[in-house]
Amino acid sequence: MKVFRTVDLPAADRFDAWQELLGQTHAPVHLSSDFANNFDATLHQFNLGEITLWPATYPHLTWHRPPRLVRQSDPESCHLTLVLRGDGVAQWDRSERVLGPYDFHTNHTSVPYLIHCRPGQHEMIGVELPKSSLGLPWDRVRQVIGQGLSAENGIGTLLAQFLTQVTRDAVSYAPAEAPRLGGVLTDLVTGLFARALDADEHVPPETRTRNLALEVKAFIRRNLWDADLTPSAVAATHHISRSYLYRLFHAEGGTVAAYIRTQRLEAVRRALADTSASAVPIHTIAARCGFRDHATFTRSFRAAYGITPRDYRQAARL
Repeated sequence: MKVFRTVDLPAADRFDAWQELLGQTHAPVHLSSDFANNFDATLHQFNLGEITLWPATYPHLTWHRPPRLVRQSDPESCHLTLVLRGDGVAQWDRSERVLGPYDFHTNHTSVPYLIHCRPGQHEMIGVELPKSSLGLPWDRVRQVIGQGLSAENGIGTLLAQFLTQVTRDAVSYAPAEAPRLGGVLTDLVTGLFARALDADEHVPPETRTRNLALEVKAFIRRNLWDADLTPSAVAATHHISRSYLYRLFHAEGGTVAAYIRTQRLEAVRRALADTSASAVPIHTIAARCGFRDHATFTRSFRAAYGITPRDYRQAARL
């Protein structure tokens, strides 16, 4: 992971350095800003195999990639931005779209564009991936570039969660895990485009399977509180058979029931470590995480962490 902060440079050099960095990270682009004389921005860069992930914060900016720059340099990449804060208007290929929080903005480096960010602080997560890495023909993907893609439902939510989690917990991943994370990200972006195109049948079967497994796991994590969260209930919600659900988890070396139990125990453990919840009884926390029987919960917690829930909470206070 690389970190770039303009405040580490003299004020007169910050804006030019930021423009040069974005030219290397994304593609050559002309920038302008009301704050160019004292530009305060931050960019983190993660290389996940052939994919670049770059969360950034910055003040008002105008981005312009004119035809001349496209002719001079085209890395042949597809770009996706998850907008976290701020809004603006993007114009490209005779199209225009307003961008706001939890929208996905998409473009690619072979077309000119102009993006006006409105005044205020902006926060985003950028993704650069080769066009050839997507599991859909590029002629099909081009049809969805620039459409309104939301991060607040379906596979868009999964993709947003993945991006925010990886960028938040980057230091916990070993370098050897980068290609695997890049593969997951490619699958999710492919799935997002396929859903927008209503072209799921064109997605490779292995990509659909991996994305379904991610959807199932996200559903389980959202519903840990439900004591009736069973493999049968999970399968029914996703309109698949129990045997197919079991195969999804078996392919990753685990079982559905074990995943549910592990996620519930982790939810309890995090709550016990939260000092702001120290007045909440342990049995109440366990029940909120889906454990019906307190004795069974206590045995499971001790087997997983080698300590009782009570002792773990006390240790967390020290």
